[in-house]
Amino acid sequence: MSLDGWIRRKSKAAGKAARKHLDGLPDGLWTKCPKCGEILFSKELEKNLKVCNKCGFHFKLRWDERLAITVDDDSFMEMDGHLVSTNPLSFPEYDLKLAQDKEKLGMNDPMVTGTATIGGHPVVIGVADFAFRGASMGSVYGEKVVRAFERGLDEKLPVIMINSSGGARMQEGLLSLMQMPKTSAAVAQFDRAGLLYISILTDPTTAGVHASFAMLADIIIAEPGALIGFAGQRVAAQAQVLKRPPGFQLAEFQLEHGMVDMVLPRREMKDTLIKLLAVGNRGGSSGA
Repeated sequence: MSLDGWIRRKSKAAGKAARKHLDGLPDGLWTKCPKCGEILFSKELEKNLKVCNKCGFHFKLRWDERLAITVDDDSFMEMDGHLVSTNPLSFPEYDLKLAQDKEKLGMNDPMVTGTATIGGHPVVIGVADFAFRGASMGSVYGEKVVRAFERGLDEKLPVIMINSSGGARMQEGLLSLMQMPKTSAAVAQFDRAGLLYISILTDPTTAGVHASFAMLADIIIAEPGALIGFAGQRVAAQAQVLKRPPGFQLAEFQLEHGMVDMVLPRREMKDTLIKLLAVGNRGGSSGA
């Protein structure tokens, strides 16, 4: 056997031994980074705000985890949590899938909205949870976004949207697609009042959400490595969009080409929001 063959065999055996060792440990004790492959101690990963300490990969967060590291303790008050989607097209198994997500995740919709304080500054905030139907935007999702901006307008409060979405919810047809102009109109009305809107783009923020309210903010912040764009790379390839620069949909590329204002590691997000909120409303500057 050649030296290269021997090394490959030993490496394969070592990999199997490592996997066997991990398999014998309690579930949830370790987490493998999908980017660099590092095996991370789950408790340490949580302490690091679910960011890989080797390569900086930002894991997805649930809505409550996101709020816990963003708003002041015990300040969040949910609104419109009772709203639930219907099945207007009688789409096969849609009711069942909604019921499964509701039971599994303990929420009625991927968009959660409410009021809170950040560094003592009162805000209206919305956060999308990708675990629920890929944070697809249906009629309830859009309605919650609109009501959040209406609440901010009524109470003269800044609005912060922490976005994530795989696109419009096809099971609701045109009712889903209509949320794009509906939410955009709400942002335009809010903007005319000279109030501050901050949009945070997490992985992924795509399709209908990206093409509507998520990109209409006064300040657009992205997390490192977040996928941002209207159509994913596979869809672009199917559409025969041949000239696609490397990483053209990643947050860093978007920053370089002026589509977002800053890319911030998760640990810096709250302090940056506090500084932005301290500046206050835009006082009549040009809108989104």
